[in-house]
Amino acid sequence: MESEVLLGRQPILDATGSLVAFELLFRASSSGARTGWTDDLHASSHVMARVLADIGLGASLGRFTGFVNVDRDLLMSEMVELLPPERFVLEILETTEIDDELGERILALRARGYRFALDDVIAEDDGRLDRLALVDIVKIDFMPGSRWQDLARLLKPTGKKLLAEKVETPEQFRQAREAGFDLFQGFFFAKPHLLHSRRIPSAAHDVIRLIAMLDQDPDIDDVARELRRHPALFKPILRLVNSSAAGMSREIDSISTAIALVGLRQIARLAQLMLYADGDSPPTRTDPLVQQAGLRARMMELLARQWRPDEAHMGDQAFLTGVLSQLDVLFGLPLKDVTAGLPLVEGVRDALLDRAGPLGQLLSVCEARERADLPALEALCGTMGGIDIAHTVRAEIEAAAWMMAQLDSRPG
Repeated sequence: MESEVLLGRQPILDATGSLVAFELLFRASSSGARTGWTDDLHASSHVMARVLADIGLGASLGRFTGFVNVDRDLLMSEMVELLPPERFVLEILETTEIDDELGERILALRARGYRFALDDVIAEDDGRLDRLALVDIVKIDFMPGSRWQDLARLLKPTGKKLLAEKVETPEQFRQAREAGFDLFQGFFFAKPHLLHSRRIPSAAHDVIRLIAMLDQDPDIDDVARELRRHPALFKPILRLVNSSAAGMSREIDSISTAIALVGLRQIARLAQLMLYADGDSPPTRTDPLVQQAGLRARMMELLARQWRPDEAHMGDQAFLTGVLSQLDVLFGLPLKDVTAGLPLVEGVRDALLDRAGPLGQLLSVCEARERADLPALEALCGTMGGIDIAHTVRAEIEAAAWMMAQLDSRPG
């Protein structure tokens, strides 16, 4: 069953025609449209989440640099710092005024290694050009009416790299090269395209059984007995034990000891992510299904804590719901069939099958974020006191960072 990743990617080339970077673009549907989501912060955060979690840096960029649009809100937030500075150029949108406060923030980010570009410059009176010292690249738009020749003459002596965007003909490419442009982007080279992945995983009934057991607050010895029945499940847990036990003097003399060291909660999380990976599947760090499940689950957990801070167990149930909500993709069967016979609590089952109850509301919110359905997201948040769209943005980005940390800490 195909799993589509809603992320556009357009090549950026140098004067020799060699690929040097990709601009990563928000796309709301498989047609490549950007309809339904006009807020720059939400669009950029959606791109970040897709890159950080759904497909990962390697699959998104390979060895190349990524260009990502940013506005004032994103630059002033901590979310932008989730992007590795050595891998990205931050494009300051044409709608962003660079005042003194934002200028200081850009300087601080530059000190940490971030590079900046001015996006969509079309004339010499663009106010952002007064802050030229803050950026490394100027993207000059070749759209009709652009004063790109005058801009090239003005900016070339400054030493800033010039990127010609919306280059659509061989003649424009020739003219831009002769004018001294360094980088090039546009339909003449390639249209943005969506990344696709395809994965048909095998059954994982043993892992599902373990997940269901762990949700019932089992005794450690019961979990140990379950793991003894399926030694393959214990291998990734041993990796987690090795990481947790670093620097400790306590010896691991049994499965029960290992479980106690790691903790049942951590093992539950690991098992839930293991559900989406098997020996015949891609490595977890490049498997979109693993990453999407983890991102959704963590986002649901974070929103549950924000929404119902006094209900301690709700966060764990939200995480479990998020992971299990992808079982239909995993097995190619309706959720009703896959979950039949599993000892799930009523709230989790209602959320999965009917999107009912508090967990169902949280699941619906995450699904609306994933498909970039702003009207639906606004309507859902309107029914949940204490949760607004800004919370969903923050939760998605934090979830993406968490997911990347989990994948980076494990082999494969």
